[in-house]
Amino acid sequence: MAQIQQHLQTLSDEFTRLQKDLQETVASRQRLEAQQEENLGVQKEFGKLKDDETIYKLIGPILLKQDRTEAESTVNGRLEFISKEISRLETQIKETQDKIEKKKGEIIQVQTSAQAAAGAGGQPVAA
Repeated sequence: MAQIQQHLQTLSDEFTRLQKDLQETVASRQRLEAQQEENLGVQKEFGKLKDDETIYKLIGPILLKQDRTEAESTVNGRLEFISKEISRLETQIKETQDKIEKKKGEIIQVQTSAQAAAGAGGQPVAA
């Protein structure tokens, strides 16, 4: 019985770890989505600019003039990178959710067999 309890504790610890991993991955995805929205806003602003308007980039406490094509290219590159990262995290979230469901099934199976063993051991034997 002690072996079953230890196995159940191990499964429970793994289940908890998987849930923590899932929470961290979801939080990462949320941060990326916020960055994506911010960059989409910048991209939208580029569309409103006239050709002769100047673009500045904030670097620390200093505003530096930046070439429009370079600025647009940088934002587009960021958006592409963020989209790929979000896709990767979506896959990771799905895989972790699948692992959680599998681990939950294992825990239920061990609990059920432990209860069955305890029930079978506690019943009187008919003579």
